Amino acid sequence: MSVLDELVRANRRFSGERSPQLLPLPPARHLAVVTCMDARLDPAAAFGLAEGDAHVIRNAGGRAEDALRSLVISQRLLGTTAITVVHHTECGMLTFGNRDLYTKVEKDLGADASGIDFLPFSDLHQSLRHDVEFLRNSPLIAPGTEIRGFVYDVKSGGLSEVDTGVPPAVSSR
Repeated sequence: MSVLDELVRANRRFSGERSPQLLPLPPARHLAVVTCMDARLDPAAAFGLAEGDAHVIRNAGGRAEDALRSLVISQRLLGTTAITVVHHTECGMLTFGNRDLYTKVEKDLGADASGIDFLPFSDLHQSLRHDVEFLRNSPLIAPGTEIRGFVYDVKSGGLSEVDTGVPPAVSSR
């Protein structure tokens, strides 16, 4: 059985055991979490989130630039007022540069990926500071939005806040 067939089977069990949910469309905690797609990070479990509490936006590296489209929708149409950006230890984005991936895609697929910035980074904390500042300075994010950045430790499960030099509840705009 393929992994996708296993998912379909699991969903049949899940939906058969589940009571109908009447959760509102906007997240109950008015929160958006931008984090990495790394399978070792379970945002709901790690951050104590229940179904319906927050928008969880995941991408490779938990990069804010990649999440901006979703954050605009989250704020403008669904009322979120706080954003947390969460990067993590042992992130795969620390292990390559754009040129490395361009070469691999060309070799493996015969395709040109050079038009894509994969947003790799060499310094975990600096990348997180950059992403928080990117959001704080974006004209597409509402002024006064609480924006904070954290590093998640994949071994301990703990969060460490990264100092960005700006008080957490103050947007720089």
